[in-house]
Amino acid sequence: QLQLVESGGGAVQPGGPLTLACLAFGFDLADANVNWFRQAPGKESEGVACIYSNDTNTNYADSVKGRFTVSRDIIKNTVFLQMNNLKFEDTGVYYCAAARRRGKICSTGVVVGAGKLFEIWGQGTQVTVSS
Repeated sequence: QLQLVESGGGAVQPGGPLTLACLAFGFDLADANVNWFRQAPGKESEGVACIYSNDTNTNYADSVKGRFTVSRDIIKNTVFLQMNNLKFEDTGVYYCAAARRRGKICSTGVVVGAGKLFEIWGQGTQVTVSS
């Protein structure tokens, strides 16, 4: 069974850090394009970061550039999203998603329908930034 499991969410004060993890079961994350999305109440889903298959190249939404870093640990079969200098507007449910087919697939920003590019999704983890 192909599965993604996120962890690491929680409550944090503005300016604080948090690191999310996305662990894969049943397939190698190294061979997949992996994207992080977030969903805030009343807002469209937003792609925040991606890391390409068999590659270390990454891409970020403008809203998180310079604050978030996505990385992959092949041995742990896990993709991480390190988030620094968190802001109130970073609050939301964060999902990791994987696309295993050939080609470079990535979605950053608010793109309607972008989620359809990814066939495997995690259950989501809540991030709450509040004082």
